[in-house]
Amino acid sequence: MLRRREFVASAAMLAAPAVARAQGAQVLRFVPRYGVATLDPVWTTDTATRAFAVQVWESLYSVDEKLNPKPQMAAGHRVEDDGKRWVITLRDGLRFHDGQPVLGRDCVASINRWMKRDAVGRTLALRVDALEAPDDRTVVFRLNKPFPQLPFALGKAQPNVLPIMPERLAQTDPTKQVTEIIGSGPYRFVANEFAAGTLTVLSRFADYVPRDEAPNGTAGGRRAFFERVEWRVLPDPATAAVALQKGEVDWVETPLPDLIGRLRQSRDVTVGIADPHGNYLLLRPNHVSGPTAQAQVRQAIMAALDPREIMDAVTGGQPDMYTAPVGAYLPGSPSDSKAGMERLGPKPKAEIKAMLAAAGYSNQRLVALHPADVAPVDAAFQVIVRRLAEAGFTIDDQVMDQATVIQRRNNREAPDKGGWSLIMANAPAADHVSPMVALALRSGPAAWVGWPTDPQIEVLRERWIDSADPAEQQQLAAQIQELALTDGFYVPVGHFLGQSAWRSNLSGILRASAPIMWNVRKG
Repeated sequence: MLRRREFVASAAMLAAPAVARAQGAQVLRFVPRYGVATLDPVWTTDTATRAFAVQVWESLYSVDEKLNPKPQMAAGHRVEDDGKRWVITLRDGLRFHDGQPVLGRDCVASINRWMKRDAVGRTLALRVDALEAPDDRTVVFRLNKPFPQLPFALGKAQPNVLPIMPERLAQTDPTKQVTEIIGSGPYRFVANEFAAGTLTVLSRFADYVPRDEAPNGTAGGRRAFFERVEWRVLPDPATAAVALQKGEVDWVETPLPDLIGRLRQSRDVTVGIADPHGNYLLLRPNHVSGPTAQAQVRQAIMAALDPREIMDAVTGGQPDMYTAPVGAYLPGSPSDSKAGMERLGPKPKAEIKAMLAAAGYSNQRLVALHPADVAPVDAAFQVIVRRLAEAGFTIDDQVMDQATVIQRRNNREAPDKGGWSLIMANAPAADHVSPMVALALRSGPAAWVGWPTDPQIEVLRERWIDSADPAEQQQLAAQIQELALTDGFYVPVGHFLGQSAWRSNLSGILRASAPIMWNVRKG
């Protein structure tokens, strides 16, 4: 049952000096789905870090509401040598938050670091013969074969955004986090007020020069209208809803579904969908240790779960807000397919027990890393844990916060040695628009946490990237989905549209796969 606290606790917290200092129309107070725990968007794929990153850093390109790539830091480009040479020119007025100009060599160093971590970046790296900055305003890619998706690869926000950093920071080992947060975007990070998981403060960068065009998605003119932006985590969703109604905060990213009705009744609150692509929930088993290292156990987990039941819990019983069951891709996208979906549950219990017997499963613990502070994941896990226990699994439901999950999910050890069996990703659905960007479909050395291995999937993905034929791409995407569901790469739980809520005196909120603080005004 949802625990609801009295508003007096929130009022006391919101009266803290850091908040009391900055009142009025120049401050935007935002309550994220969960707090920012880590700051380096190359080091982690965490969605809170990603959302933070697009406020602070810019990339050479960005994407509009329909995920079409557009120049951002780039003034433009030209393509030569039959698609194997790209010459990108930087636009005027680019400056880092430390006052230094953005130069071509900063871009080269940033791209090189990003290509070592990002799933699409690693694919791009295999096609790069040379990456050069012949002068301060030019970046040149020399490729060994054409890569027409280059602007999208450099401009997407998923799974790792490409943050253009000063060269000295971009030379940081990509397996370690940068020690300073120096961007060039419309807002800068206020380091001395940061409290990991609780408070993140941004301030307007006065020297930022926006593109002279209308904003669209994360692309276009980024105009900051607030002197200060606070991302503040409140004790629970009910407290956040009351604070929004009282005007103590301006925007709650993801209010609980059962609170939406009450918020709609307030004349001072607007409820809407800020992310037109929605979210994609997936349950990831550990493929390298514990019981879930066996494909038959993973298949039994998939067979035991009813995606519709889970999504009902996530959305508060609003079937018009979700799609389930789903495959490996964003519903309605060109890659969307039904291939292999007959493996999804719910299946008869006798069939599941037979699968477990064939796998030799004998009540070994499945450790679920269950973040209680991420409302959709918490709701989903409550159903999942119950259904898996009923199906004959021994479940160790370890409840924690998302920051702890992010740290523990990198542990490859057995579940009884600090490892895990099941985690859940609540990813922006734009992360799953195609095989090129779907991180959870990567295999082998390129695999995301959970670490599945199927070399054929990587072969098919390369063919998809190289293809210029939409029909062939659709066929290849279906083959990848078939293999992934057969192996149990993950359980595609469902796609849903998350509702957001903000004070009615806010205007200019953009529709994008991350909450956008620029273009927003108050009053």
